[in-house]
Amino acid sequence: MPQVLGPLAMLCNGEHTVTEIEFNLKSQYGLNVSRDVITNFLNQFDQALILDGETYNIAKCRAVDEFRSAPYRKPALAGGPYPAEKNALRRKLKKYVDQVGPVPVSAATSRAIISPHIDYHRGGPVYAQVWQSAAEAVREAELVIIIGTDHNPGGSYGTITLTPQNYASPLGVLPTDVDLVNHLASIIGPERAFAYELHHRDEHSIELDVVWLQYMRQEKPCPIVPILTGSFRHFMLDEADIEEDATIEAFVDALRAIMSDRRTLIVASGDLAHMGPAFDGPAIDIIGQEKMKVDDKALMENLCQGDATSFFDFMKAGQFERNVCGLSPFYFTLSALEKTQGKSLSYDLCPADYNNSSFVSVCGLVWQ
Repeated sequence: MPQVLGPLAMLCNGEHTVTEIEFNLKSQYGLNVSRDVITNFLNQFDQALILDGETYNIAKCRAVDEFRSAPYRKPALAGGPYPAEKNALRRKLKKYVDQVGPVPVSAATSRAIISPHIDYHRGGPVYAQVWQSAAEAVREAELVIIIGTDHNPGGSYGTITLTPQNYASPLGVLPTDVDLVNHLASIIGPERAFAYELHHRDEHSIELDVVWLQYMRQEKPCPIVPILTGSFRHFMLDEADIEEDATIEAFVDALRAIMSDRRTLIVASGDLAHMGPAFDGPAIDIIGQEKMKVDDKALMENLCQGDATSFFDFMKAGQFERNVCGLSPFYFTLSALEKTQGKSLSYDLCPADYNNSSFVSVCGLVWQ
């Protein structure tokens, strides 16, 4: 949107008539804009689906119907960050596996992993180490629950977003367990569960781990439950108490019940810190990079302790400014596992701008 339209957009909050917008543009911004011109721009906003209203709601319903009626969710990133052709993708993933060499083998009874969702170009070796270590648990899983960060704007805090849609990659299609999705939706309420379902369409956090899941299972499909989880900002700022959120408690209880019923692996798809100018912070120099590594080590040690309450308290105590995007997937996973122990397998600090002044940290971890 052109900057000149900013004042008009600021007044489109659903509380002003056209006449009031005309008055406020003049009184607040010194802009003399006729009602006809304002109405014309509002119509353009409406057609561009910028305004909440009938046009937007019709378009959203149509998009949801189109998304759900397809046989599977099309891979949004194939042909970009990773090859769209099956054999080329296999070669790319094998290159990362060969690059890291032998890794410690985790038990077949491992119940969860942390996997990054950064692009493969930067995070490939970290992906390879954790997925290779957990390969036996991955192959023997009867169900895989993938909990990924919802990076999409527009969602409210604390969202839990489901979809009955299958997930596809160049390596094939993974069927979503629709019965389990509907069961979880009944626990948290269908309106809340599917309000932001379209976020699944373009969100990368689940897709990038679906590819590794298929590769490590040698393309043998297994049912999945894909879940996107939103920001915990309101909990971090003490605007709400996560321990008193009845919906989260019921959702976690439902995850535990699912895990007790069949051999289940949870994939917590999340990266660690995001720091530097690319994330609206100060530049990270060599000393800053070393501090990131020290802070990340403390975070991973806490994650390995396997206690959700301890983890969340640790995050609130000094991690807010580090922009750890995996906070909600990690919390839900630890809560579902209850008491557990983890092992850190891989870590890297990845550049996030061309000036080498912004960084994203990623890790691979397995919980027993």
